[in-house]
Amino acid sequence: VQLQASGGGLVQAGGSLRLSCAAAVRTFTKHTFGWFRQAPGKDREFVGAFLWSGGTTYYADSVKGRFTITRDVAKNTVYLQMNNLRPEDTGVYYCASDPSIILSRIRMSRAYEYWGRGTQVTVSS
Repeated sequence: VQLQASGGGLVQAGGSLRLSCAAAVRTFTKHTFGWFRQAPGKDREFVGAFLWSGGTTYYADSVKGRFTITRDVAKNTVYLQMNNLRPEDTGVYYCASDPSIILSRIRMSRAYEYWGRGTQVTVSS
């Protein structure tokens, strides 16, 4: 399984970005996808997840209402739409996937088997 995250960049506070995570996996629709981010000097933190079963999404409280995860099955791609960005959203964003993760573990980075390279998001004030 290969994951490729892209779409990061520099944006002013209040702006928007859409990150993409292209997945080279046959069983794309059977994978739960998670987005995580890591700011300098901080631990990697959960941003959100898209569950393959039912398409339910979960978000960290800090991004709820501003970020949205969607999936395009035809393109084997998962998106993270980020609106109303804040300086504290700055960090390297990673996508991850796993075919067998359970709901109680979707916020745990160590629970995901597959990871893509990160993409840098910088929000200026």
